[in-house]
Amino acid sequence: MLSEDEAWEIGLTTTSVRLTQQVKAGGCASKLAPGSLAAVLSRLPKQNDRNLLVGFDTSDDAGIYRIARDLALVQTVDFFTPLVDDPFTFGEIAATNALSDIYAMGGRPLTALSIVCFPQDGDLDVLEQIMRGGLNKMEEAGCIVVGGHSVRDAEIKFGYAVTGLIDPERVFTNTGAIPGDALILTKPIGTGVITTALKRGIAEDSWVSEAVRSMTTLNKTASDTATKTPGVHAMTDVTGFGLMGHGRELALGSGVTIEIEAEKVLGLDGALDAIALGAIPAGLLANREFAECVSGDAEGAQIGDDSRNLLYDPQTAGGLLISLAPEMADSLLQALREAGLRPSRIGTVLGPYAAGQGRPAIVLR
Repeated sequence: MLSEDEAWEIGLTTTSVRLTQQVKAGGCASKLAPGSLAAVLSRLPKQNDRNLLVGFDTSDDAGIYRIARDLALVQTVDFFTPLVDDPFTFGEIAATNALSDIYAMGGRPLTALSIVCFPQDGDLDVLEQIMRGGLNKMEEAGCIVVGGHSVRDAEIKFGYAVTGLIDPERVFTNTGAIPGDALILTKPIGTGVITTALKRGIAEDSWVSEAVRSMTTLNKTASDTATKTPGVHAMTDVTGFGLMGHGRELALGSGVTIEIEAEKVLGLDGALDAIALGAIPAGLLANREFAECVSGDAEGAQIGDDSRNLLYDPQTAGGLLISLAPEMADSLLQALREAGLRPSRIGTVLGPYAAGQGRPAIVLR
């Protein structure tokens, strides 16, 4: 695996091309609106296969297919447009993001296939740097890139289809949260608004550096730590649908109401500043439309507009949202911090949720 210094020396972290200026939206903010995708998926026929343990019907992070009594495949695919200007860094972020879905289920990534969309007359040195960056992170994860597929496209897009292995009896989904659980988030949020500020030329270098550091930190350590902690009931990663969007899926999938304490949710340095400057990605607005309809404020809650927007910000390579027994929360937080992460305890699972009974799926405090 290349160090940052080695990558710099061979010219992989410098480019005269501003990738963010060549696309309309960057990273997970370029994805389809969650409401639109959900509407289509809900109309598709159900698949009947007793070995399919987790499919797309629960909007989980990855699919799980049993191949033996004690072994299953965990599979995902993720690709998107550039959200930073440096090609090598973009490749690293794309790989980190694609691997995240495997870690969110408690799996171990094994192989990957690259997905490349690139202009016919594009600079092939840029493409090489993107693919080198991705390979760098895949090597860090112990995941082998075995091939891939490319097509001509006016906009650059890059990512991976990743296959991993998982114990069928130790699968962590977004449908297992139970009343009384504590909610822990393993990374600060704000990558969407910061990279939007970068695209508009109004981001401070320090904001971007911290966001890149977060987006290139694998969720491997967080996943390994969580899956070894007793009392973990549910897990998902916070990516394109934002904290509120993925919180919605966790709540509805588990049949519970969750409470999120807005002031406990850590934001990346510069995230609120970017929002104040008007760096609001379209994905954030789509996430609000998707999740706000099932959320409501607790009595007396005072949440500022900028802080509220941050909760809907589409994350790229975001952290894990973990629902676990409250007596184990402090232990997990300490272990994550000792591993060099920035986790926070952001809320609680309140109780059962049923549509039409007056209580929202997400309560903001």
